[in-house]
Amino acid sequence: MGRSTIGNMIDNIAKWLLKFRIISKPAKYISNSKLAWSFVSRTDRVRTKKLETRIKNEELPNHVSIIMDGNRRFAWSRSLERDVGHLRGKEKLKQVMEWVLNLKIKYLTVYALSTENINARGSEELESLYDLYEIGLNEIAEDPLIHSKNVKVQAVGRIDELPEKVKKAIKNAEERTSSYSDYIFTVCLAYGGREEIVDAVKDVAKDYAGGKIELDMINSEEISNRLYSAEIPDPDLVIRTSGEERISNFLLWQIAYSELYFTDVHWPSFSRNDLYEAIESYQYRRRKYGK
Repeated sequence: MGRSTIGNMIDNIAKWLLKFRIISKPAKYISNSKLAWSFVSRTDRVRTKKLETRIKNEELPNHVSIIMDGNRRFAWSRSLERDVGHLRGKEKLKQVMEWVLNLKIKYLTVYALSTENINARGSEELESLYDLYEIGLNEIAEDPLIHSKNVKVQAVGRIDELPEKVKKAIKNAEERTSSYSDYIFTVCLAYGGREEIVDAVKDVAKDYAGGKIELDMINSEEISNRLYSAEIPDPDLVIRTSGEERISNFLLWQIAYSELYFTDVHWPSFSRNDLYEAIESYQYRRRKYGK
């Protein structure tokens, strides 16, 4: 009998017992006690440590990409201001980067701001996001972890569409880490997968019109070499948080054979255990690359 089946049986028995007042009253008191929370916290830490050991014993993905979704829903679900959700999301990215580096995964790419976001979000919310990107990128440029691990930081997308303060922060982070190559952190800003492909095709067309390449030379490799992210390999694993099961114009060309993992957890609540479960799910799969 599988672990999930046993777990479901235990959950059903517990739900049945809680229907009785003699059980539900003390259960409610115990569940809210400090002792209970201490026990749960310790159990979670032990479980996460065991999970970490398991995934480290298997082949880890070389490139993890994350669609960081759910900042606003996280805030709304806790009756917090929207900007608080975005701030928590920024802080969560710092944590996740540390966890990924601890696993020695070389490439981490995150979807921070889409071209659709720029067109759909209100000016006030966009300005708050731009402030966070400016602060976050400048923090990354100074982060001791980034420098101790030799992490190269880069931003891709239609960067020219971003405010000057964000472009300045991008330049600062990229210049401060340009000599590093042990790990590559890529943040997608003002990014759209279709737009990236269009820009690559335009570049190919320009060279063809100028006689630099011949028609027979135009193939998938030629397109790949002209993408924003041409210097990094395609993602092995794409994680999307907050319950949505779609790609939303993210790395459309690059994720043709990536493994996809969706979780209901809002991005600010994404835990180390959630990351490990996504990686373990990836390790259980047999990658076929379209075969």
